[in-house]
Amino acid sequence: MTSIALFNNKGGVGKTTLSYHLAHMIRRLGLTVLAVDLDPQANLTSMCLEETEIEELWENGSEPIDQGAAPGGPPGTGRVRGGQTIADAVRPILEGTGDVAHVEPARLEPGLWLLPGSLDLSRFEDKLSNEWSRAYGGDIAAIRTSTAFHRVIEQSAAAVEADVVLIDVGPNLGAINRAALISADTVLMPLAADLFSLKGLSNLGPTLRQWRTDWQTLVLPRVPAGISAPNADMRPLGYVIMQPEMRLDRPVKAYQRWLQRIPWVYTAAVLGESSPTRDDRHRIATLRNYRSLMPLAHDARKPMFDLRPADGALGSTQQYVKTCYREFRQLAEAVLDRLGTPWDTGTGRETATHRP
Repeated sequence: MTSIALFNNKGGVGKTTLSYHLAHMIRRLGLTVLAVDLDPQANLTSMCLEETEIEELWENGSEPIDQGAAPGGPPGTGRVRGGQTIADAVRPILEGTGDVAHVEPARLEPGLWLLPGSLDLSRFEDKLSNEWSRAYGGDIAAIRTSTAFHRVIEQSAAAVEADVVLIDVGPNLGAINRAALISADTVLMPLAADLFSLKGLSNLGPTLRQWRTDWQTLVLPRVPAGISAPNADMRPLGYVIMQPEMRLDRPVKAYQRWLQRIPWVYTAAVLGESSPTRDDRHRIATLRNYRSLMPLAHDARKPMFDLRPADGALGSTQQYVKTCYREFRQLAEAVLDRLGTPWDTGTGRETATHRP
């Protein structure tokens, strides 16, 4: 099993959309995928599940419904059970009543699972922040707290026999993201060709290296044998350029100068190379903007590359859907190649019913 955190210190670049579609496409290549929502905004969870399922998952009662003032929603699908989110898994640590609790990932479809997120996860931020420095001294409770995400992911991945774990995190360098990222084997960075993404890269690279050094030198040697702890490898896998909306075939000219700067900033700030280069070998893919497909995909509750005429993808839009499928398949194959993870080069799970 290998894990990938999708992360950018700058929000709004399409990170969660990329996580969602990459998870679906890797599954098409014959691998079992566990998607993990460690963003307290729970956007990946909202993309994967129906609203009634999320209500059931979060065990949110409704006073108007209980009083008969509003109709209840349709019955649940059976894919989720209440109290089975990442926030529920770490609640015993947060409340001081025990260690991480067992939670069951939601089966979205054969070979694709979700460890759902929750808005309640934000409550864990202060706990993680306070315990980080205490872990330097070998405090057992602090080490259990700091390794909580790693151990929950490890247990869930083992339960579903995942080949690849995709971890979606929020756009910040806070304590939740620190605990999430040290749990990842690799980091994939979606970028927009703009000043803000470059500034995010400049902040992100040194921070990841500092977290890795602190964990591996100050904490990992003090972890007791009975506690599973991550290595905090966080190996940079590369970056994906998310094109702006205005042009479909190539980036807007105004963004060209930012595109030219990305390789240099990536090698200098993220990789820490003393002699940065403008060689673009770390770019995994450039994805065009599929904003016109997103509303259809949202309403149909499926990936953009699965849209059919019955979903509203009519006429020339179907050709656009095929292009989307091709680009995401190429991206998934490139990611797996960089991981060194074998995938099904034949049909695998990619049957005629899956293709647009």
